[in-house]
Amino acid sequence: MKYGVRNNIQATVKKIKKGDVMSQIECSFDACDTLSSVLTTDSLEDLGIKPGDKVKLLVKAIHVIPVKE
Repeated sequence: MKYGVRNNIQATVKKIKKGDVMSQIECSFDACDTLSSVLTTDSLEDLGIKPGDKVKLLVKAIHVIPVKE
């Protein structure tokens, strides 16, 4: 499969918070870094994602804004 996203990370699904409409997956990579992703529960079920699965996280951001408080 080809895609136009340059930032991709191999990760392991650690936790899933499943909701009626939307769900959140928490993934770990490297030693202790994590990223979370939100997707529809239908998509989660269609993909068959479950804790322990190896996934590729595709990261595409339109804006990245640093803030110093």
